[in-house]
This record gives sequence, C-alpha cells and structure tokens, in this order.
Amino acid sequence: MEQKIHQGRNVKRFREMLGVKQEALALDLGDEWNQKKVSLLEQKDVIEEAILQKISEILHIPVEAFQNFDEEQAINIISNTFNDQSNGYNYYPTFNVNPIEKWFEALEEIKRLNAELLKAKDEQIRIMEKLIQDK
Repeated sequence: MEQKIHQGRNVKRFREMLGVKQEALALDLGDEWNQKKVSLLEQKDVIEEAILQKISEILHIPVEAFQNFDEEQAINIISNTFNDQSNGYNYYPTFNVNPIEKWFEALEEIKRLNAELLKAKDEQIRIMEKLIQDK
C-alpha cells in the first residue's frame, strides 16, 4: 500500500527543524493568520498551492519539499544506497544515530551559526549607529 505524503506534517517538520514557532510563521503569513490557524494547516493532508508557495518563501524551502518529502521513503533510499551490492561491494555501515537525527543535528548547527551571524550583524549596526551619533 502506497503511503500518501502529508503536506501539513512536512510543513511542521521543516518549520520545527528551522526553529520557527507557529506564531512566527503566522505573523509572516499575514494578518488573517494566527497560531491556531497554522496548527490546523499542519494537520491537513494537502495544502493549497498558493499557501505552500508563501510558506516556501518564508522558510526558504522549495515547495517540492513539502509536496514530496516522505521520511520513511527517505530512510529506505538511504538504507538501500548503503546496502546496494550491484557495485560489487558489501558495505554495511553502522550508524550510531539514524540519518534523520544527523539531519536534525546539521540543522541545529546551521541555526547556531545563523544566531552568531545575527549577533555580529547587530553589533556592527550598534557600532555604526554610535559612529554616526559621534559625528
């Protein structure tokens, strides 16, 4: 039985990986949005194309990721890649952490680096404002 892609769950998954709260996404989506409406949206199997496009722009994630990402399928693809014997090699790596957790770790590192960049930018702005005031 083929498993259906749940677009709402994918929106939630990517939003959470990026550390974006429902309230923040609602704010970026516009005045008619609130946390409750985002929560309801994340429960939908299929989301309207225009809304997915807007979320894509806000989170900087391709629309196709929301439409096509299937965690189980991704794990199967990764597993099959490592267990494929057609190349003559029998390579069975041992993972201490599953691939999805590694992905989350990488995203956490990206969030940390982004926070550092924002802090540095804020400091630069503060210095520039001080220089302007001192003139």
